[in-house]
Amino acid sequence: MPYIPNSDADRAAMLTEIGVNSVDELFAPIPKDIRTDGPLAIDPGLTELDLREHVAELGSWNRPAGTRPCFLGGGTYNHDWPALVDHLQSRTEFLTAYTPYQPECSQGTLQWIYEFQSMIAELCGCEIANASMYDGASAAAEALMMASNIKRRKRVVVSAGLHPDARATINTYVKHLNIEVVEAPLVDGVTAWGDTVNSDTAAVLVQQPNFLGTVEDLDAVTAKAGEHDALSICSLYPIATGLLRSPGKAGFDIVVGDGQSLGVPMGYGGPHFGFFATRQKFVRQLPGRLVGESVDTEGRRAYTLTFATREQHIRREKATSNICTNNALIALRGCVHMAALGPRGIEEVACLSRQRALDLADALPGATDAIQLAFPDRPFFNEVAFRATGGDVAVTRLKNALAAANIAGVIAASQWYADLDGVFTLACTEKTRPEHIERLVQVASETFQMEVAL
Repeated sequence: MPYIPNSDADRAAMLTEIGVNSVDELFAPIPKDIRTDGPLAIDPGLTELDLREHVAELGSWNRPAGTRPCFLGGGTYNHDWPALVDHLQSRTEFLTAYTPYQPECSQGTLQWIYEFQSMIAELCGCEIANASMYDGASAAAEALMMASNIKRRKRVVVSAGLHPDARATINTYVKHLNIEVVEAPLVDGVTAWGDTVNSDTAAVLVQQPNFLGTVEDLDAVTAKAGEHDALSICSLYPIATGLLRSPGKAGFDIVVGDGQSLGVPMGYGGPHFGFFATRQKFVRQLPGRLVGESVDTEGRRAYTLTFATREQHIRREKATSNICTNNALIALRGCVHMAALGPRGIEEVACLSRQRALDLADALPGATDAIQLAFPDRPFFNEVAFRATGGDVAVTRLKNALAAANIAGVIAASQWYADLDGVFTLACTEKTRPEHIERLVQVASETFQMEVAL
């Protein structure tokens, strides 16, 4: 067992060894307002066996969203994945060197990254894609910085329908780059661009579908950007391309997004991977790295890092981007997932997710007058915005009732949109069963009948 200093003499000896006179002096750099006042209410040290059993007991209290009916969305979705995703992600021929600068040691890693790039480019409808990004939020921020560099303009327009975390990340990225971020508001669930785009605008960024689940008009975005010679950027939910037109085919210059729906567990909201695709003519401005296919000295197919701007590694303050790597392990899951499903499989997942959302949109308002569709005239994919009579108080009541029934669901929109009191979203995937919807509708009906009775 490790040595634990229990006596005052032992503690004094340790303090002397590290060069401080007291525990208070040791913790002096910690601000007083975040220090714990008094001793911690924890048990003495446990043996390894006791600790494992204690942690296992605590873990048994959890109710993971993926193990029960889950209607949570907002950027993280309860999708399934083939069993071989879990198997292949641990194969040593794919998990070679962390940074594949030496192709003779990293052919497995380089090959799957090449295949990943190819599939992402096809999914996004673009000519080229990089080796993945950290997540969808940083990919969106990198896209706007790239557009600013290309157009040499310091103004970007971002839809308020972009994920709130992505908008916050963008503001953090550009805070010291003198880039102005203009937000185009949501009106009736979709982006109202109005006169937000002008000749000083470098790029226009929209999310498809947007954070409230509604489908945006991509043609209107490319037209608005084209009027002012700005780049058009789309943050894409990749599964939606099984039913919706890919942004690249709609004329977008840059397509980014979060890959969580491609074989990645929900976890605690991460880790995810981001993806980034664009036109061939912008390859020199592309953040991150690219893997290309070539041949070795014996004429055999081989893979190597084709393009990775060295300034991203060594000229930090002058770099076009500081993305120097990729979320390799998580992106590998996405690569295997896409290869296993193929275009037809992604279409089937999209169709089933969409059908379940349609069933929910029909059943929930029909079961109680207290809930209606928030934007009845707007199309949606697999995430539906509802409005509860009684505002956020009613939304909280519904969320608590669902939790008591062991159902995960309800994201209140008002925490990000002050004018959407009472609006909440529910999402469906291929894992959503008809009986899950029936149970949710029953709980909602009983909850608001009880409210009326009270």
